[in-house]
Amino acid sequence: MGRTLDYNSLATDYSRHRKIHPGVFAALMAGGQLGARSRVLEVGCGSGNYASAIRAATGATVYGIDPSREMLAKALGQDAELILAEGSAERLDFPDGQFDLVYSVDVIHHVKDRPAYFAETLRTLAPDGRLCTVTDSHHDISRRIPLTSHFPETMPVELARYPSIGTLAQEMMAAGFGGIFEEHAERPYDLTDISGYRNKAYSSLHLIDDEAFQQGIARLEAELAQGPIAALSLYTLLWGAPRG
Repeated sequence: MGRTLDYNSLATDYSRHRKIHPGVFAALMAGGQLGARSRVLEVGCGSGNYASAIRAATGATVYGIDPSREMLAKALGQDAELILAEGSAERLDFPDGQFDLVYSVDVIHHVKDRPAYFAETLRTLAPDGRLCTVTDSHHDISRRIPLTSHFPETMPVELARYPSIGTLAQEMMAAGFGGIFEEHAERPYDLTDISGYRNKAYSSLHLIDDEAFQQGIARLEAELAQGPIAALSLYTLLWGAPRG
C-alpha cells in the first residue's frame, strides 16, 4: 500500500486498454444536461476518453486537467479540440462560476485533500451547475469481475484507498453542496481479451505482490480457455449541486 504509482509510465497501457463505460457516459450526458453551449471540466482526465466522447457528442467546450504529462499527451493525441492543462484537483486554476459540469471518473481515491477539491469545484461551478464523482462504492468493489473475482488480493487494497459513498456525501455537504444523490451504472459483458490485465492497466494490480498477480492471470487464462469470461464492470455516480 505504500507504493507510489507513476502514471507517466502507465499512460500507454491506460490509453490502449481503458475505455469508457457506456452507462457512465450516458449518465454524464443526461445528468449534466449537456449541449453545444456547455462548459465542462474533467478532473483527472487521464488519456481523455470521456472528455473526447462528451465533446464529440455535444460540441461542448471540454477542459481537462491531470498531473501526468504523458496522460495529457495521450488525450491531446486523441482529440486536439480538448483544452488541457497539467494540474491537481485541489487547486483548479479557473475562474469562479465557469463550468456547467465538473466531473471525475475513478479519480477521487487519488485526491489527497478532498475538502479542498470539493471547495474548488463549488467555486468553479455555475450557480446551476453540477458535480459528478464517478467512483467505486465498497459494494461495487466486492462485485467486480474479473478484478476482484480473479485477483481477490486487490479487494483489501481497494477498500482501504477508496472513500465510502457516505464519507464523500458528507464532505460534499460540508463544502456547500446540496441535492446529493447516487446513481449506478452496471455493464455485464463477455471478456475475451485479458491483455489489459496482463499489462496491469488497472492500478490495483500494481499494489499486490507478483505471486498474487500471476495467480490471477493463471485463473483468467484457465477460464478463458473454456470460453468468454462473464465479466461485470460497475460504478457509482455521486451527484451534487451548489446549495442555493
